[in-house]
Amino acid sequence: MARQLDEQIAARFPVGQRLRVLDVGMGQGTQALRLARAGHKVTGVEQDPEMIAAARAALADEPEGIRGRVRIVEGDGHQTGVHFLPGSFDVVLCHGVLMYVEEPDALLAGLARMLAPGGLLSLVVRNAEALAMRPGIAGDWAGALAAFDSVTYRNRLGIEARADRLDALTATLAGIAAPLQVWYGVRVFTDTVGDDPPLPPQEELDALLDAEERAGRTDPYRRVAALLHLCGVRD
Repeated sequence: MARQLDEQIAARFPVGQRLRVLDVGMGQGTQALRLARAGHKVTGVEQDPEMIAAARAALADEPEGIRGRVRIVEGDGHQTGVHFLPGSFDVVLCHGVLMYVEEPDALLAGLARMLAPGGLLSLVVRNAEALAMRPGIAGDWAGALAAFDSVTYRNRLGIEARADRLDALTATLAGIAAPLQVWYGVRVFTDTVGDDPPLPPQEELDALLDAEERAGRTDPYRRVAALLHLCGVRD
């Protein structure tokens, strides 16, 4: 996903431009810190106190120059209009958030308003058209059959969540003046890997990432990815 995001940033902004980035649902700050290290000014929005504490702890370990490029705002994605003026950001990230939002259209419209013209909106969502893959691979045939006709699922934390369809999100992005430009699959081959597994040797890890990256941009593989990464651009 980081490779995909970097590819889109490089394709749409001049080399060396310091971007204004909004990361909605920043979690522990993985992407926010990575982009700050690249020189960008990042504002993270998060409402979970544990995630905020983890992000601040990670940020505290960074050099002063990087710490100065990151701001953390406590709140949720629906409140962007309260905290920021329209057009305030070049890039808006919303990764792993929509699956917990029952009606995402209003949230997405608000995020699009935060973008300057030509700005990039990066979304990562659960793929509703691949919900049967995980239970099917695990041999849970009843779960696989039920998933064919559902857009909800129970995640690894036991939380009920919602998945999205590519065609529906494509229509939504067009309607909020941030039409879809490109999309990728994420976790095509690795969705059944357990939480926090030990990393393989570097050579094997590099090959794994290369295979995932290739599959994530190639049909038919990307269509059965666990997650979709959609990139829209503000008109």
